Amino acid sequence: MKAIWKRELTSLFHNVIAWLFLGVTLFLFGLYFFVYNLSYGYPYIAYSLSAISFIFLITVPVLTMRVLAEERRARTDQLLLTSPVSVGKIVFGKFLALATIYTISVLVICIAPVVLLLFGEIPVLETYVAIFGFWLYGLACIAIGEFVSSLTESQVISAVITFALLFGGYMMQSITGLISSSGNLLTRILGCYDLLSPLEDLMSGSFSLTAVVYYLSLIGLCLFLTTQVIQKRRWTVSRRKISLSVFSVGTVAAGMAIVVGLNAGMAMLPETWTSFDVTDQKLYSITDDTREYLDSLDQDVTIYVLSAKDDADDILKKTLTNYEEGSDHITVTYIDPTVNPNFAAQYTDQSVSANSLFVVSGDRSTVISYDDIYEYGTDSSGYYSTVTGYDGEGQITSALQYVTREDMPVFYELTGHDETEISGDFLDVLTKANIELESLDLLQNDAVPADCAALIINGPQSDLSEDDYNKIAAYLEAGGSLFATLDYAAYDQLDRYQKLLADYGISSPGGIVADLDHSYYYQNPYYLLPYVASTDVTGDLTGYSSVFAPFMVGLQVSDDDTYTYTTILSTSDSAVAKTHYSQATSYEAEEGDVEGSFIGGLSLTTGQGGQIYVFGATLMFTDAANDIVSGRNAELFSGVVNGLLAEEDSAQTVVIPVKDYSVSTLTVSANAVLIYGLLWGMLIPIVLIITGIVIWARRRRL
Repeated sequence: MKAIWKRELTSLFHNVIAWLFLGVTLFLFGLYFFVYNLSYGYPYIAYSLSAISFIFLITVPVLTMRVLAEERRARTDQLLLTSPVSVGKIVFGKFLALATIYTISVLVICIAPVVLLLFGEIPVLETYVAIFGFWLYGLACIAIGEFVSSLTESQVISAVITFALLFGGYMMQSITGLISSSGNLLTRILGCYDLLSPLEDLMSGSFSLTAVVYYLSLIGLCLFLTTQVIQKRRWTVSRRKISLSVFSVGTVAAGMAIVVGLNAGMAMLPETWTSFDVTDQKLYSITDDTREYLDSLDQDVTIYVLSAKDDADDILKKTLTNYEEGSDHITVTYIDPTVNPNFAAQYTDQSVSANSLFVVSGDRSTVISYDDIYEYGTDSSGYYSTVTGYDGEGQITSALQYVTREDMPVFYELTGHDETEISGDFLDVLTKANIELESLDLLQNDAVPADCAALIINGPQSDLSEDDYNKIAAYLEAGGSLFATLDYAAYDQLDRYQKLLADYGISSPGGIVADLDHSYYYQNPYYLLPYVASTDVTGDLTGYSSVFAPFMVGLQVSDDDTYTYTTILSTSDSAVAKTHYSQATSYEAEEGDVEGSFIGGLSLTTGQGGQIYVFGATLMFTDAANDIVSGRNAELFSGVVNGLLAEEDSAQTVVIPVKDYSVSTLTVSANAVLIYGLLWGMLIPIVLIITGIVIWARRRRL
């Protein structure tokens, strides 16, 4: 077999075809690499590979058309057929030679991610899984081409038939979709020859064993069929009385049955066994928090998807599969709106888009609009909308909790003192936790309502009245919970607000904290990146640079042992409370300033079991601050919300943050774009093609 491989490989490189194959493949890849990855800064090589997957419709027929057909036409195949080398080794040796040519181009492509790493972060594992899928897809196309080449002695016929077969496999998704959007027996049969879907799985951030087995089994089947075709001719040469069908019917049927059975068996396995999430953001996986919730789920829930299964959003479909496999109480059902156009009217009078979800348990139901599954933003030009986040898991987990519990906790947000409203990402946290947020004006109420699970006082600009203070104090003394923040611009004038906190041993020197340790701030010492302690509410946020707390008021606690305080955020020992910040001339300590380490956020449990959380920076609970640290402020807020809830409510509340949809774009200099673009798109392909032409021309003269 090694001799066959070397002979065939040498023959290919002595001909212009191999060089042309390499040159064209790398030219097209270089072109899209230049546009997508270098010019636009996309960190995903899969974009470029997906764009050139059509090239095999042209290059593979040309590469494989003569591998067996030419030898049959020239009758040189008789030497191989009568040689002591087995037919299987002959077929595999020739396939290895073709695969070697193709693999050389893939190895060159493997260098591209290394180049991109020079300009920023890329999803390395996801990238190389995509390249691996591209490699398998190309090998499968080559195996099909070799099989077709064994059927005829005409190179032209071989190339045309190979093109037709590859084109059919490339377009099979569209063909089956035209036949039936909901699927039927015919589309399932035709779908067995869908060459593109397994590639899309591997290129979308999922390492699919089903896709790998499909390509490997297809390669094996094609080589097996090629062997059977040649085997018939071999016996015709050596023993003309042997029937040509001896080696075909039974053996071929058995071989195809094995391949079909293998792939059918893979399809029956749970997706959690066969598909592995390799995205940096873990888009297809569900978190441990959700898995723990699913383990505790004891009510049956049906999730209806307003889409035919074949047309459903791929990421959402994989997410739903994880839910269905994560709990015996969850059933996912796909509803084709063309077959059942009135289905949505059972649950909502609003118009809903395709791929929207209806989560139903008993008499309770809720609708998740497809528009809420993804978050959108504008690109750098400001003109085009792009997907920035995926919230499938967060929305589905929230909906499951909503339909399986009867009473929803209520948080009240104090108003009447120019407080900052909870909004944006932080309001989304409360919504996903199925917490009702109500406004509370104590002028209109004799007391904090009895159903108040927690009271929010978010950066008041004017002071509490004596009556307000008494009502809130009574609520806390009765075991109520509080979330409070301090605004640097007003806190010094809020005597009763200060007194309310002082009742629980919390005080402040006022002003704004400037941290002089470079590890604790972003851009300037007032933009703090406080240390996040390991607590029940911080989760994985522990450490430096996790949350952003601009213009923070430093907190201090009393030394007595009345309460036990848990520090959540803290500054370094080099911090300074700039008590007269408006007249400050330096971030360094000046007259009247207070030096030392300060608390940025803390919690305590009152004697009656209430939970109090106090943070020194109102601005940290705004979208602007949250965006600086990619949503981690909202993640901290989610933990705090869970801590504010009573134990029975907390056990039923899981809030999953939005997952980033993609890695940040790369910043590639104009010179780098030009250099690497010319290298991949022009220089390497041209050198390869010229080399092939020169070698071919020299051999023509010999």
